[in-house]
Amino acid sequence: MKVLFIGGTGNISTSCSCLALENGVDLWLLNRGQTGVSIQGAQQIQADIHNEAETAAALTGHEWDVVVNWIAFEPKDVERDIRLFAGKTHQYIFISSASCYQTPLKHPIIRETTPLENPFWEYSRNKIACERLLTEAYEKQGFPATIVRPSHTYSKVIPICIGGWTEYTTVDRIKKGLPIVVHGDGSSLWVLTHAEDFALGFFGLLGLEASIGEAFHITSDELLTWNQIHEQLAAALGKEANIVHVTSDRIAKHDPEYIGSLLGDKTSSVIFDNSKIKSVVPDFQCTIPFAEGIKTTLDWFEADPARQIISDETNHFIDMLIKTELEKA
Repeated sequence: MKVLFIGGTGNISTSCSCLALENGVDLWLLNRGQTGVSIQGAQQIQADIHNEAETAAALTGHEWDVVVNWIAFEPKDVERDIRLFAGKTHQYIFISSASCYQTPLKHPIIRETTPLENPFWEYSRNKIACERLLTEAYEKQGFPATIVRPSHTYSKVIPICIGGWTEYTTVDRIKKGLPIVVHGDGSSLWVLTHAEDFALGFFGLLGLEASIGEAFHITSDELLTWNQIHEQLAAALGKEANIVHVTSDRIAKHDPEYIGSLLGDKTSSVIFDNSKIKSVVPDFQCTIPFAEGIKTTLDWFEADPARQIISDETNHFIDMLIKTELEKA
C-alpha cells in the first residue's frame, strides 16, 4: 500500500507514521524539510503544500492508495487538495477535530451523528467547513474522503490547559511545590488519548473501503476529571498537585485566547462512544492509561533540557489568576 502523509512528524502523526512502516506500508512524507525531524524508513517529497504549483510538480508521476493531510485547517486547504488528488488517490483522509462537535452539548454521549457546531472557536468552525466541502465532493464527484476526528491526543506534549502543551511551565511549578490553576471546579469529565493508541485505530482505516464517505472519532474510553488529570501528572513527578480552581469564564476574560480552547472545548464534560471505529477496526482498543502514558511524555521532555520551555509570561498569568482568586475568596 502506497501512502502519502502531508505532515507526518507531529504530535499525533509520528506514531501513525511509525506504525504504518512497522506494518510494511510504502510511506511517503510530504513536507518542507525544515523541522529536522525524520521518520526512518519513510521516503521524502520536499515541497510546500501551500504552494500548489510546487506541490503538483513534486507529485508528478505519483498515484496513491491513500493520502492523509495532517495539516489542513481551512477550506482553501481542502479545495487545493481536491484539485491535487482527485483521480490520483483511492482514499483521502482529512484530520478534523472532536472540537467540531456541538458546544455546549445537548446530549452527554458524543457519537459521529452528534451535530457539528462550535460558536466559540474559529479553529473548529474552519474544520467543520472543511468537512462539509469534503462531504459535498464525495457526494457530487465521488472524491474518496474519510474524515477522522481526534480529541485531546498526546505523546510529546503536556495535555493540560494552562502552562502545558509545548510548555513545561506547569510541570516546573509542580516540581517546585507552587500552586497551579485548574479551570472550573475540576470535576468535569475529559478524555485523553495517547498517540500510540490513536494510531491503532487510525491504521485500520488506511485503505478501508467501508470508511470512505464516513466520519470517525478515535479516542480512549478512559474518563478522568480535570482534577484527576493534574493529580496524575503530579504523581508521575513524585509530587502532589497544589490546585487552585478558577472559572473558565474568568480565565477567558483575562486572556481571550482561552475562549476557544476552554469555552469552546475543554469546559464541558465529554464522553465518546467509540462503537463506530470499533465496528470497522475490531482490534482497536486503547491500552495506555494516562497515569502511565504521561510518564513516557515526561521522560521525553526530561531527555533534552531544550524541550523544557518555561514561560515567564505564563507564570505571571498563573500567579495573577491565583492572586485574583484568593482575593475574591
